[in-house]
Amino acid sequence: MSENADIERVKIQVRANGSLRVTGTVDFVDAEGIIIRTETNFSLCRCGHSQDKPFCDGSHRTANFQAPAL
Repeated sequence: MSENADIERVKIQVRANGSLRVTGTVDFVDAEGIIIRTETNFSLCRCGHSQDKPFCDGSHRTANFQAPAL
């Protein structure tokens, strides 16, 4: 069994006309590999309009962001 067998898989869902929905726990790391933040079940901005980047704040709705789900 590999050492990664116990790690829960993270799921990223590309939402039509919206964010990237991340389900699971993710570490955000800096350039040196130091964990700067850990988040569970969140959405990332895909439209570029969020005031809370890299997280989604719903700005895609008012910006009329259009992009298909993948």
